[in-house]
Amino acid sequence: MSAQSVAGRVDRRTAELSANLDGLLARIEAARGAAGRAPGSVRLLPVTKFFPAADVEILYGLGQREFGESREQEATAKVAELGALADIRWHMIGRLQRNKARQVARWAHTVHSVDSERLATALDGAASAALDAGERAEPLRVLLQVSLDSDPERGGLAQADVGALADLIASSRGLRLAGLMAIPPLGAESDRSFARLATLHTMLLADHPEATELSAGMSGDLESAIAYGSTVVRVGTALMGARPITSA
Repeated sequence: MSAQSVAGRVDRRTAELSANLDGLLARIEAARGAAGRAPGSVRLLPVTKFFPAADVEILYGLGQREFGESREQEATAKVAELGALADIRWHMIGRLQRNKARQVARWAHTVHSVDSERLATALDGAASAALDAGERAEPLRVLLQVSLDSDPERGGLAQADVGALADLIASSRGLRLAGLMAIPPLGAESDRSFARLATLHTMLLADHPEATELSAGMSGDLESAIAYGSTVVRVGTALMGARPITSA
C-alpha cells in the first residue's frame, strides 16, 4: 500500500472517530444535564479492545487520555507500542485471572473487575512489588465488580460480600479502593439494575467515602446509568464502530 493510500485511510478513520466522539460526548452531556448533575461529573472511557493501537493514537490526538482494555495480552502490547504517550491512563475492564495480576499491575491505572479476595490479594502483591521496583508511582486503583444477577459466568461479587472485600482492599498497601462497577444482567431493565447499583454504592460510601467512582453504562444504556450516578461510562461500539473481523 502506498504512503498516500495509508495517509488517506488514516484521515478517513480520524474523521470517523472524531464524528463519533463528538456525538458521544454530546449524549453524555445531555444525560448529565437531564440528571441535574454537575459539569464534569461523568467521564467517557473509550473501550478500545480489538482495535489497533493506531486508533488509540488517533483518539489521543482528539483529546482522550483514558482507555479501557479487557484482554491482558492485547493491552500489554498496546501499552508497549504507545509508551511515548506518557499521560495515558489504561483501565483493565475485563475479567482478570490471578496469574495475569503481575503483568497488569505494571501498566494499569485502574482495574474495574475485582470480584474476589484471591484476585485482590494477587493484585495487592503485584502492585506492591511494582511500587518497590519503581514500575509504578502510586497504588493501583481498583473497583469492585458487583453481580446484579448472581450469574457466575458474567463475573461479579455477591452483593452481601461487598463490605468485607472493600475493607480488605482499603487496608492493603498496593491497592486503593475507588468504587464499584457492574454490568446489567442480559435482558434486564436498565433503570432497575442501575437503581440497585446506586443503592449499593451509597452503602459502600457510608463506610468508604473515598470510593466515589461508579463505573456503569455502555453504548446502549449510558443515559440510564448517568441518571443513577455513573461517574464513568465504558463505551466501545458507539465510538469505535463494529469490531474488526479479525477479533473473532
